[in-house]
Amino acid sequence: MSAKSTMFNPKRYHKSQITFHFILLPLSIFMSLPIVYIINDAFKPFTELFAFPPRFLVRKPTFENFRLLFSFSQESGIPISRYVFNSVITTGVVVILTVFLCSITAFALSKMEFSGRKTLFKINTYALMFVPIAVAIPRYLIIVELGVYNTYLAHIIPLLALPVGLFLVKQFTDQVPNELIEAAVVDGATNWEVYWKIILPLTKSALVTVAFLSFQISWMSIESSNIYVDQEALRTLPFYLQTLSQTSGNIVASRGITAAGWLIMFLPNLIIFFVLQSKVMESMAQSGIK
Repeated sequence: MSAKSTMFNPKRYHKSQITFHFILLPLSIFMSLPIVYIINDAFKPFTELFAFPPRFLVRKPTFENFRLLFSFSQESGIPISRYVFNSVITTGVVVILTVFLCSITAFALSKMEFSGRKTLFKINTYALMFVPIAVAIPRYLIIVELGVYNTYLAHIIPLLALPVGLFLVKQFTDQVPNELIEAAVVDGATNWEVYWKIILPLTKSALVTVAFLSFQISWMSIESSNIYVDQEALRTLPFYLQTLSQTSGNIVASRGITAAGWLIMFLPNLIIFFVLQSKVMESMAQSGIK
């Protein structure tokens, strides 16, 4: 290892690294402020929520906002547990199917020869330019034509296409040596066995990232409950929280309830990121390496 490499990446703490700490420590503290605010806001009593000047940290934490959240949902006719159940089921299915579709499609586009392969990948690349609102009407027409309006599938089908996920997994699949696949085929492996025993293990970091991105998109999605579903019992937690202040009839009174609800929405994202962050960072670092 060269002296320059040792200076930038020492095995133990070195005084030369103190410059990086002076830069990164204040930046990390600043970036963590929204997380600290969300957590504190959910535990603030009514008097602190509307205190002036506003208080960043809670002084007298309380669980009253969470109690009011659950009691209000019971009074509205549909308990909050129903919205949570809908979100968990649809998000779980979306994540599993998205990871499978991205991985198997990336395998086909990267390692198989067939007509139109490059064109299909270009279409996926062009799809990265479109924001969800731009395809809302075509998606609605497809949902209606498929006959899945007002079903759980209306939450699932629109979110299965993840162009950035397919692009990322294909970049990783391109790095898998063709010689390894050819050797497996010579030994009698089928395409399915190559996919299951070679492609999946070697692209695990990218698949974890796709799962995380898919979870975020599905867990926070409001579009499906807004456009493709009009039965309240089939709607998800984000939609319920968004409409909480309107349905309560008192925006001031529902301030704490909304804060508690959005903390419940935020915590799964935070926990999953902490669990998977090493794989996510690894995939981002290696996605451009050939």
